[in-house]
Amino acid sequence: MHNLKHFNKRPGKIIAVQYLNRFEQPIGQEEPMRNIVNALFVRQGAVLLARRSPHRQAYFNLWSFPGGHVEEGETLNEALVRELREEVGVTPTDYKPLGTIRDPNVGAADPVTYYLYKVTAWDGGEPTLVGDEHTELAWFARETAAALPDLALDEYRSLFDQLISAQVKQNAPKLRR
Repeated sequence: MHNLKHFNKRPGKIIAVQYLNRFEQPIGQEEPMRNIVNALFVRQGAVLLARRSPHRQAYFNLWSFPGGHVEEGETLNEALVRELREEVGVTPTDYKPLGTIRDPNVGAADPVTYYLYKVTAWDGGEPTLVGDEHTELAWFARETAAALPDLALDEYRSLFDQLISAQVKQNAPKLRR
């Protein structure tokens, strides 16, 4: 079992709660919500964003992450690998779950949960557009990504801030006392 962070929009902060791991368990028909996996490709201080196509039902023309719906009987990890092959033509080789975001723009009768993964290595070369779900892929500095006015969800800003804070802590010099 993994403990995941659940990201909620609260004035620029991320609220961490314990969350039952579903990353290794198949999703069945009895699931009352739509489950979506998303990849935060991270490389040299930058994150990869994908602009959603204008024909998409939700969040069209906005920046989001590559990923998609979990199919019945599929684990979240399996869905992540499949979706990244389908959308950007790569296979993740080093990835870990970051947490979840509940979509604040859908009703309680049809909830959507995004399962977010940090992807730091992959096979298949540079991620490229495959299919028509997105119109553009671009690498952004985390600070720039956090400031974009056209993100699919405002909750992404707190996520970028968390990644920036983690990078700063990781690169901070060790002080001698």
